[in-house]
Amino acid sequence: MLSLKQVCKSHPGAMRPILRDLELELCAGDYVAIVGESGSGKSTLLNLIAGLELPDSGQVILDGCDLAALEDDARTLLRRRELGFVFQAFLLLPYLTALDNAALTLKLNGARHHDAQREAQALLAAVGLGEAIHRFPSTLSGGEAQRVAVARALAHRPKLLLADEPTGNLDADSAALVLNTLREQVKSRGATGILVTHSAVAAAGADRVYALRDGMLHLA
Repeated sequence: MLSLKQVCKSHPGAMRPILRDLELELCAGDYVAIVGESGSGKSTLLNLIAGLELPDSGQVILDGCDLAALEDDARTLLRRRELGFVFQAFLLLPYLTALDNAALTLKLNGARHHDAQREAQALLAAVGLGEAIHRFPSTLSGGEAQRVAVARALAHRPKLLLADEPTGNLDADSAALVLNTLREQVKSRGATGILVTHSAVAAAGADRVYALRDGMLHLA
């Protein structure tokens, strides 16, 4: 499903590459965690996998497609159809309810309104927000907004789920609920999941844990 081959990435002015000769192979059903210190390149790595950034050299191959070989519009379409991304900053649309935010990617992919809302409502219930579907982001706590973002990332049944610190704003009970939902959805749908986290508890639920050090991934 995902292959990274000798991926290198530098940022302007940096003393050394943030990622260097990085290798990773993941198949459908894999659920892995990536841990590392702040500034180690975890978010950059997720952006490369999602095609939001391109490597300086090497290949990022998603479902058989070399992302660097695609035009911007083709990368956007591939990302919309095959990826679910839980961002640290939530990125909810303020003028949409929790339900409409969670259903957004489904609708962009052409799902009928009723079907999109039914799937989104089921996922909001799964992350403990069944009573909050008609609330707007401005009325949600940070933890509630994060759970809406998780539901949105899962609603269109992506082949690859990328979760960047999805429990960073959650209490212990809500974090456990979200982590269980992420793992269950990846496994039950035969998807591939990558969890980036500082939390040893969150990482412990993954099939494998990688540490990002000195620009490379190492089995932890």
